[in-house]
Amino acid sequence: MSTALISIIISYLLGSIPSGVIITKCLNLGEIRNIGSGSTGATNVLRTGNYLASALTLFFDVLKAIVAVKICQFFYPDKFLLTATFILIGHIFPFWLKNFSGGKGYASLLGILLAFDLLLFVIVICAWSIVFLLFRISSLSALVSIIALVIAAYNIPNVQYKEVFLIAGLIILISHAKNILKLIQGKEQKLK
Repeated sequence: MSTALISIIISYLLGSIPSGVIITKCLNLGEIRNIGSGSTGATNVLRTGNYLASALTLFFDVLKAIVAVKICQFFYPDKFLLTATFILIGHIFPFWLKNFSGGKGYASLLGILLAFDLLLFVIVICAWSIVFLLFRISSLSALVSIIALVIAAYNIPNVQYKEVFLIAGLIILISHAKNILKLIQGKEQKLK
């Protein structure tokens, strides 16, 4: 089996672990895919009103990406593009779940950044936080921070694998297509 295929399999399988589904079931919060947007991510888990469940979902979605990156960096250091891409694809389209419908991939992107480039991680977190404090809309915060990520990756000297962050940004933007439409229509929900 080729190293590329092994990297893809490891990244996809770890990325596809549905943290939100597991945590909401463990805490008896009901079926998360029947709540809010139907996403399995931390923002939708927050709509259950359980902050602990949302925090745990965020933590484990970040952690699974960190683990996948570290494994592939150790064994397949030249496959970072494949690793990052398939972590996100696994998060968004997990084969464990009906209709391959998971989260939006944002928390896993944070894990990829935290494992690979701390400065880019800080830039993304700062951008997200500023926009969220101003507008209280998680999707808008995510979208603006993704734009900030790509701009930073291409303008900060010595950032490696710039194309990885461009592709990851595009994947996240596409996964937020419905949110973008709601933002344009002024229908996107604010978080309290």
